[in-house]
Amino acid sequence: MNIFYTIDGNFCAQLAVGVVSTCENNRDLEKLHFYVGALNVPEEDREKIAALAARYGRGVTFLEIGDLTERIGFDFDTYGWNEIIIARLFLGELLPPEVDRVLYMDSDTVTCGSLRHLEELDLKGRVLGAVIEATMNRRRRRALGLEKEPYVNSGVLLVDAEKWRRERMGEKVLEFYRERGGALFCPDQDAINGAVKGKVLILSPKYNFFTQCWYYPYRVLRRLCAPARFVPERVFEDACAHPAVIHYLGEVRPWRRGNGHRYEHFYHEYLAKTPYAGQPQEENWTGYFRVYNAFLTVLRPFPYLRYWITDTGLPLLFKLKSVMRKRHG
Repeated sequence: MNIFYTIDGNFCAQLAVGVVSTCENNRDLEKLHFYVGALNVPEEDREKIAALAARYGRGVTFLEIGDLTERIGFDFDTYGWNEIIIARLFLGELLPPEVDRVLYMDSDTVTCGSLRHLEELDLKGRVLGAVIEATMNRRRRRALGLEKEPYVNSGVLLVDAEKWRRERMGEKVLEFYRERGGALFCPDQDAINGAVKGKVLILSPKYNFFTQCWYYPYRVLRRLCAPARFVPERVFEDACAHPAVIHYLGEVRPWRRGNGHRYEHFYHEYLAKTPYAGQPQEENWTGYFRVYNAFLTVLRPFPYLRYWITDTGLPLLFKLKSVMRKRHG
């Protein structure tokens, strides 16, 4: 099985956690190789991560991303997101031609279960498999041409790399992005949804388990996803009980002090098995999380109100982050 990550020099500890957790929970896979699209990753960190994988008899290949603006060929705005998110769009170019199938995972994921099902899964002629993000609002879905199809999260993608290359999907995704003026709220994710619609196999949320799965009950997610179909309730309940890949999506991340993430312990358990063990948590988050957790507690009985507040406020927050990043270079 081929695993693909993209990182910059700030996420080496998180990548190490991803590698260790994947190796620990997939010892039965005969083949497991990691490819890492790297942007400004120090040689020392590359050596640490390669040695880490070697402890499990696995290999790591680092692939140079280079200048992203030059690769894309036009000006783009990530709306406050780290520009590394764009790099996954170039998997067809970055990965060796012999890699015909790959599981892309964001570096803010931890594997806590078997990936064998994904290794053996028939994509049924689709370009990729992904998990529904039901909380994407209908206005943005319509703008992407997803009136009746679900919007998916790009944090975990099971990709038919051979088909991706043959159908020139990377170019089509970039063209979709370019036609929108290089300005989409979730740049790569929106572009993938818009360009690859109709060619996506829906995966169980257990393979990309993020906060929507416990912030909102099943009935609410099913309604928010409409008119597209959400996953069956039994699949959702199984995912909640037995997640295989935890995605630390959003601001609530286990490397930030006071985060309170329900699955924070997985991250620290695997971090302790890496050369980055003992790395201190980011400070200055305690006040933020105190307010955020109060917000969650007060609005827990009112999921639709919580959704409206989040859906209205989040774009404003990221627009502010985008302005601040530009102002400070």
